[in-house]
Amino acid sequence: MAETTIAPNSTQQFVDVDEIKDGVVKLKDGGLRAVIMVAGINFELKSEDEQNIITAGYQDFLNSLDFSIQVVIHSRKINIDGYLEKMRVRREQEQNELLRNQIDEYIEYIKGFIKENEIMSKAFFAIVPYEGGGVGNIKRGFMGLFRGKSRNAKKEKNESDEQKLVQLRQRVDQTLSGLERMGLRAVVLNDQELTELYYNLYNPESAKRELIKETPKQ
Repeated sequence: MAETTIAPNSTQQFVDVDEIKDGVVKLKDGGLRAVIMVAGINFELKSEDEQNIITAGYQDFLNSLDFSIQVVIHSRKINIDGYLEKMRVRREQEQNELLRNQIDEYIEYIKGFIKENEIMSKAFFAIVPYEGGGVGNIKRGFMGLFRGKSRNAKKEKNESDEQKLVQLRQRVDQTLSGLERMGLRAVVLNDQELTELYYNLYNPESAKRELIKETPKQ
């Protein structure tokens, strides 16, 4: 699998990521991170009994973990310029004048709606850490995904990189199992998805389109 490294003389050199490889974010202090994307559910549409079951399941899931995880909701405004362009192309291909007029009206309606109401996309993540030596805390905030204990933190010498990866993957499997028991679909982000997530976090204004799949596949 392709390896993503931090390019010199770029803004990436000011963050704590050393490399992204095989679905794992490696920090400069030796800590590791895996990111699990979780499909959301509409809690408000559930019955009271269903809500109680979900809440109890979430409590059991957290109590089953012997390490810290970070649960994050990431909201981003969706850009629909590409969709509108497809509708314009569809209009040009349409031979029926009535349908052409209807497509025009639809495009104008969508443009007006977006002007008054921003459409937001929400993504849900569970971030699983491994620092070495059994430590698993993450700094607060979403950027804790890419931050270790400190730039000057002493590296763990008693564990090899391979041993750390084994420990991290065991934690990932345990987290996935707990989420699945709650009836939630979840998937571990790969190198490309991690790189896109990382880029969009540090460049929110230039994140024009949804690059990471919105709903993980079973």
